[in-house]
Amino acid sequence: MRQILQNLASGETSLADIPSPRVRENHLLVRTTRSLVSVGTERMLVEFGKANLLDKARQQPEKVRMVMEKIKTDGVVPTLEAVRNKLDQPLPMGYCNVGTVLEVGQGVAGFSVGDRVVSNGKHAEVVCVPKNLCARVPDSVSDDAAAFTVIGAIALQGIRLIGPTLGETIVVTGLGLIGLIAVQLLRAHGCRVLGIDFDAEKLELARGFGAEVVDLSHGGDPVAAALAFSRGRGVDGVLITASTKSNEPMHQAALMCRKRGRIVLVGVAGLELSRTDFYEKELTFQVSCSYGPGRYDPLYEENGQDYPYGFVRWTEQRNFEAILDMLADGRLNVVPLISHRFPFEQATQAYELLGNGKSSLGIVLQYPGAEEKSETELMNRTVKFTQTVRHDDKVKIGVIGSGNYATQVLIPALKKTGAVMKSVASATGVSGVHAGKKYGFQEATTDSSALLDDPDVNTVVVTTRHDNHARYVCEALKRGKHVFCEKPLALTCEELSEIERTYHAAYEVSASPPIGGPLLMVGFNRRFAPQVEKLKSLLSTIMEPKSFIMTVNAGAIPAEHWTQDKTVGGVRIIGEGCHFIDLLRFLANAPIVSVQAIGMGRVPGVAIYDDKVSINLGFADGSFGTIHYFANGHKSFPKERLEVFCAGRIVQLDNFRRMRAYGWPGCGTMNLWRQDKGQVACVASFVDAIRTGGPSPIPFDELVEVARVSFEVLDRIK
Repeated sequence: MRQILQNLASGETSLADIPSPRVRENHLLVRTTRSLVSVGTERMLVEFGKANLLDKARQQPEKVRMVMEKIKTDGVVPTLEAVRNKLDQPLPMGYCNVGTVLEVGQGVAGFSVGDRVVSNGKHAEVVCVPKNLCARVPDSVSDDAAAFTVIGAIALQGIRLIGPTLGETIVVTGLGLIGLIAVQLLRAHGCRVLGIDFDAEKLELARGFGAEVVDLSHGGDPVAAALAFSRGRGVDGVLITASTKSNEPMHQAALMCRKRGRIVLVGVAGLELSRTDFYEKELTFQVSCSYGPGRYDPLYEENGQDYPYGFVRWTEQRNFEAILDMLADGRLNVVPLISHRFPFEQATQAYELLGNGKSSLGIVLQYPGAEEKSETELMNRTVKFTQTVRHDDKVKIGVIGSGNYATQVLIPALKKTGAVMKSVASATGVSGVHAGKKYGFQEATTDSSALLDDPDVNTVVVTTRHDNHARYVCEALKRGKHVFCEKPLALTCEELSEIERTYHAAYEVSASPPIGGPLLMVGFNRRFAPQVEKLKSLLSTIMEPKSFIMTVNAGAIPAEHWTQDKTVGGVRIIGEGCHFIDLLRFLANAPIVSVQAIGMGRVPGVAIYDDKVSINLGFADGSFGTIHYFANGHKSFPKERLEVFCAGRIVQLDNFRRMRAYGWPGCGTMNLWRQDKGQVACVASFVDAIRTGGPSPIPFDELVEVARVSFEVLDRIK
């Protein structure tokens, strides 16, 4: 299938071949018939992409601060590489989609194959969309009209926040798509509406929908007009749907309003507010969030958990339904808002229209029908690339998962080994195609089962979200394939036990255990860092016990992030803390025999996650180590600091860049120009072990031991 992607580094918009997505739990698979280009949002993205790095930085000052903090801790070169890699990621465009249901995922009720639905799906021939972000289209509503549903829901949510009542006077500032739909919805509420804009054509449309208008291009005074419109009393509310950096719309809105008037921002405007404007009239101001309640809530959107109807009357989905009802009975008319139509094959011309500054409103993209492209063609889940197919290496790699870490760190490290890059699988296909083209894979797919069954793939790299690690590890081992799994290996004791059984069964059927069977490796890269290897060699000369202090300035992660979800991320101690348990286990070179841990105390009413923890480990040789894993520190402090005390000597390692030894003859410092956490060496050691037929670089028993200790830590802090 094809999908519209934009390169944020260059601003180039392309129509790319992408493998069709698979239907997921609580989702629908939809064949697109129409989609609507959101002129305001998508023009802004196109303009951002075409800007140079300096202009991009000016537009996102908060991101610049993050970059500067990263430079302080990680250095200039790694930071610039991270920025370039982030900008290099293709951005799927669009969020106003109409189509017919191809497949219904597990957990979905109320939808059937063949239903016509609207959704927030991308500009793509096939989309996989959450059930709570879909609504059935009434028979009387055309596909062209239904394409405006999501945009309409954005306008409707702003109106719900402003709370209009029959007979009130409301100003709509900015008469783009959202503004013109808002005019009609407010009129349907029984409100008197005043529309403000610079564009004569849009003002004429607003007048046709029953609004009075102010033409700013002819020097119209919006404040005076609003006062006259409200019979000198001040308007009841102002809905700002414009997109501008200026603070003037907010200032004008405050001047227009009556005492205790309401202002709601749906679009984009400067927010340097005058206290006097708001204080004297006791005005209320609110920013509207997209389509309504449920937006950005993963439980609602991804997991399909609806809000109780009696307590949350209007959700995203119910707002979609309300707009469709308005379209069905003719109270909302979007046909005059369609300024351009393009066949999907000419989609790039639509974006050229956005980029050249020409006036446009609703740009509708029309997709091929069943008579032009069969369902079989659309549902192809593998895209092959034109690069030369290689078979000249013993290691043939298939990667499952192509998120940020995989594409920025892990896959480039795999590429450096010279192994055959056979296949890369991703859920949506977009990141997989990007990684496949960039790093020389032979194909990209959305079918992980096909990758696992591929006889040409003998090495599987698992870099998905944590809740899928154990499943993919077991499936690969059962097929006799070598496995490199990003940490953690498993999220529960049950998953770990299943991996143990599968691993030992795989060796029982191999020709010459333990050499010759499938290797299993976890990405505990820190033990392969050059400074850690040097430290290991220093400690190997000391026969007495050692003491370790590992301080991790982990940084806060929002509550809604998937790593904070115990069922998906396994919480951060399991998901990331295992790195540092493994590092101390490696340096001590002795089994862990005791575990103690304490988490930060709970405060009533304050959410505290399991990411502020002190862990004490005891080792069989008498050594002990403390891991301080804290998410409540400052970003300017080094993220990881290791201190080792033994035999009257000390070593301090800061953030894998600077290492200083105190009291070690012949060893003072080992500083690096750039941070090296050992990722490249870790991957290389695994690939070399496969080539030479040697054992896994990390013994299987140690992988299991570290996983069990991380589970035990979580039990202790509970």
